[in-house]
Amino acid sequence: MSKLPENFQFSKTFEVGSFQVNPKGQIRLKDLADLLQESAWLHADSADFGRVLLKENLMWALSRLDIKVFKSPVWGQKITVFTGGRGIEKLFAFREFLVISETDEVLARAMSSWLLVDTESKRIQRPEKVLSDRLFSSEVPDWRPVKLELPSLPYLSATDREVATSDLDLYNHVNNTSYIRWVEDLIGSEDMVISGLLINYLAECKNKDLIRLSLHGDEDSCQIVGEIAGRKVFLATAPILKD
Repeated sequence: MSKLPENFQFSKTFEVGSFQVNPKGQIRLKDLADLLQESAWLHADSADFGRVLLKENLMWALSRLDIKVFKSPVWGQKITVFTGGRGIEKLFAFREFLVISETDEVLARAMSSWLLVDTESKRIQRPEKVLSDRLFSSEVPDWRPVKLELPSLPYLSATDREVATSDLDLYNHVNNTSYIRWVEDLIGSEDMVISGLLINYLAECKNKDLIRLSLHGDEDSCQIVGEIAGRKVFLATAPILKD
């Protein structure tokens, strides 16, 4: 495979560590999302629309993320994450990811939508303010993470979780991958295994917030709701991996 396939603009190779895998030796979805997030930051920093925005009181907030895993990377495996801008639609900037093995096998794909937020006023800004046409064109990708509705599947279980300092990011909010860890833990408590995840981030969570996590599902898929005092903070859905 060429160095930058499918018009991707940046790549980074990682080795899956022992601390990133589940009891089967496969990378956890949360840890895969960590690598996607790190690749996005590195790409943004390399093109001056990453950490430099902090000086202008701007930040990127992940709004939606759709991850599809075809074959889970395993402990010790070297994988390459490709990423690139995939257009702008109104206030959303889209970023795609491709994860491949050393033999060019496609292991996972993901699409994400981001919002540019003023850190002081909390108002959403137009992404064209900081993004170049070269990296983020006006063309909208066919694959876009969709807006999720409230669960329609049967209720299964729920648990309460207090936000801990280890959940927080550099903005002192819950990191987007911490939500994914919560989802994996809740699904795992029902002995379910998922092969991907679509998540909508709706509101911020902060340290010591008490979040109610509710799981709904059937034999094919599951739906998860996170809320604080009745206020929805995220919605997620995932396909169930069959034995």
